[in-house]
Amino acid sequence: MTQDVEMKEVPAPSNSVSSTSPSTLHNLKEIASLLETAAYTREVRRIVRAVRLTMVLRRKLKVSVISAFLNFALTPGSEVHSRLSSFLPKDDEQDMDVDTATSATQVPAKHALPELEMYSYFLVLIFLIDQKKYNEAKACASASIARIKNLNRRTIDVLASRLYFYYSLSYELTGDLAEIRGNLLNLHRIATLRHDELGQETLLNLLLRNYLHYNLYDQAEKLRSKAPRFEAHSNQQFCRYLFYLGKIRTIQLEYTDAKESLLQAARKAPIAALGFRIQCNKWAIIVRVLLGEIPERTVFMQKGMEKALRPYFELTNAVRIGDLELFKNIAEKFSDVFNADRTHNLIVRLRHNVIRTGLRNISISYSRISLVDVAKKLRLDSPNPVADAESIVAKAIRDGAIDATLDHANGWMVSKETGDIYSTNEPQAAFDTRIAFCLNLHNDAVRALRFPPNSHKEKESAEKRRERQQQEQELAKHIAEEDDDEF
Repeated sequence: MTQDVEMKEVPAPSNSVSSTSPSTLHNLKEIASLLETAAYTREVRRIVRAVRLTMVLRRKLKVSVISAFLNFALTPGSEVHSRLSSFLPKDDEQDMDVDTATSATQVPAKHALPELEMYSYFLVLIFLIDQKKYNEAKACASASIARIKNLNRRTIDVLASRLYFYYSLSYELTGDLAEIRGNLLNLHRIATLRHDELGQETLLNLLLRNYLHYNLYDQAEKLRSKAPRFEAHSNQQFCRYLFYLGKIRTIQLEYTDAKESLLQAARKAPIAALGFRIQCNKWAIIVRVLLGEIPERTVFMQKGMEKALRPYFELTNAVRIGDLELFKNIAEKFSDVFNADRTHNLIVRLRHNVIRTGLRNISISYSRISLVDVAKKLRLDSPNPVADAESIVAKAIRDGAIDATLDHANGWMVSKETGDIYSTNEPQAAFDTRIAFCLNLHNDAVRALRFPPNSHKEKESAEKRRERQQQEQELAKHIAEEDDDEF
C-alpha cells in the first residue's frame, strides 16, 4: 500500500488513471505470484482462484495497467511480449509512459513460466473483447491456441479452457464461427489424448454450440453420442451441456427427455446467469406446451424474467384457450422475438396443440355438433375446412384426445357422456401406484443404511470413540477448506 501512495505523487496528465492503475496493477502482481506458486506446487485450485480474481478486476483493466503487467511478467523485447503488446491499442501513450516510469523503479523479477505466459494471453484477450476490438481478439486467441498445442501441463488446463471459450467467442462475434470447427475438433482430440477432462468438457460444448449455430443437429447428436463420458468438473459447462442436449432432443421430437434436460439446466445455473436461465425457460416452456402441459403462472413471473417471457406467456394462454386465430396473431406479433430465439419452428408445431385443445373444449360443451360448426369454431382457413375438420376429429378420436364418435352420413360429431370418474376404480389404482412407490422408496432407504461392523457384538470403548470423532472432525474440516477454495 505504501508503494501505491508513492506512485500517486508522480505527475501525470490524468489523475484518474494514476489513482486507479497502481491498485489494479498491484492486484495483478499478486495474481502472478499466486500463479507462480501454483506452477511450482502443481496445485490447480490456485489457478482457479487466480482466474476468479481476474474476473473481479475485469472492469478495471486499462491499456496502461496491462502494459505495465506485461513488463513485469514477461521479458521486455521477447517474442511473446512484443506480440501481446502489438495487440494493445496505442491511444493511451501518456498513461503508458507514466506506468512504465513508475514500474521501472521497482525492478521486477522476470518470469518464464508457461502459466504466466498463458495468463498474459488470457488477460489481453478479455480486454480486447471488452473493448469490442474483435479482429485483434481473433489474432490474439489464435496465437494463444497455437501456443497451447505445444504445452502439456495440468496446471495450464484451467487457463486453456478459458482461452478455448474466448477463442470461439471472438470468432462468433465476427460471424466466422464455421472457420474454426476443424481446429476445435483437433483441440478436442488433443485434450482427450492428454486426459484433460476440463478441456474436453469445454471443447465439446463449443463444438455443440458451433453445430447448433448452423442448425446441424444431426452432426451435433453424432458428436455428443460418441464423445467420451466422465464426471462433470465444471458446473457451468455441465449446465451448457444440458441446455444443448435439451435443444437437440427437442428438434428430434423427444420432448420428455428435452424437458428434463432444460429444467435441470435452469435449476443448476448460477443466479447471476440471468440470460442463460431465460433461454432455458423459453425452450422449456415450448417443450412443456408441446407435451400438452400448461406451465404455471409463477414460471413467467420469475424475478428479472417477466419482460423476456411475456411473448411466451401470451402464446401459452392462446394454446390454453384453444383459439387458433389468437395464436396466429401472437405468432405474427412476436415473430422477431421467436426468430431471434430460434423457436419459430417449434411454435409452428404448436398449431396442432391449439386445434386439439379447441376441439376438446367443443366436445365437452356440445353433445352433438356439425362438422361445419366445428370448422367455424376452430377458425380453419383451409380451402376445404369441413374435410379438414373431419380428419382432425377422426385423428383426435383415434389418439384418445376426445371421447366421441363421427357420424359421416349426417356430418356430425357426437360426444359421449362424461361419467363420474370417482365411481370407477381409476382413483384407487392411482393411489395404489403412489403408495407402492413410497413403500418401495422406504424399503430401499432402509436397505441402504450402513451400520458399524459387529456393532451388536462389541461395544466401542471411550478412547476409540474419541479417536473416531477426531478423525471425522478433521475430515469435515478438510472438506470445508476445499469447498471454500472452489467458491
